[in-house]
Amino acid sequence: MTKIPPQHSELDKAYDIIMDAIVTQRLPPRQKVSENILSDMFGLSRTVSRNLIERLVAQQFLVSLSPRVTQVAPLTLLEIKQNFTLRKILLPEIASRAGAKVDFKKLNDLNDKIQNRLPIKDDQSALDVLKINKQLNMTLCSPVGYPLMTDWMRQLEDTAMRIYWLYVKTHKSFPYSSAQQSLSFNIMKGDDPKKIHGTLYDMISQTEERILNAIFSHDQFYTQDLLV
Repeated sequence: MTKIPPQHSELDKAYDIIMDAIVTQRLPPRQKVSENILSDMFGLSRTVSRNLIERLVAQQFLVSLSPRVTQVAPLTLLEIKQNFTLRKILLPEIASRAGAKVDFKKLNDLNDKIQNRLPIKDDQSALDVLKINKQLNMTLCSPVGYPLMTDWMRQLEDTAMRIYWLYVKTHKSFPYSSAQQSLSFNIMKGDDPKKIHGTLYDMISQTEERILNAIFSHDQFYTQDLLV
């Protein structure tokens, strides 16, 4: 009997569940992952777990060490530098192309939601803030209409959530302010690609510096995998 493949919505929901676990280190770096482990921990079917593992390996959130051993990918300083480098290339370019076509009401609403959840009180509120920030940045991408670029940004934003988790857990705040974000929105309304590009690049660079300072100044990050 031929099995009916799971619906995309089921896979997407399962993907969000596992990514939340990776971000919050419920599935910490280098933890072994298998169909059975995902099924037991999260109540997923074997078929969904198998498809999910393949997808996450392809996106480098999981790493396959052998045909029988798959682990959560490590989060290292190199990974952090690489993520910020790529986002400094892509996000300012996306924002400068989107310009005034962005839904600014939605952006401001999301920015307010982040501010209203600060300071961070617990793991769930920390995760909520990171997911809202991801939604905000993906909203910046939507008017451009480049599906491949959007897919790249979505993957970079998922990795960024792993990185920002280190900051929000140790500082109980977000690495940039709502005022900074509002300023970038106002510059985007001016629809000047050069100014938009420069503003977003500077904002990401400042965030990178705060993240790295947080890592270097906290004794909690005592392993290569930056566990918190």
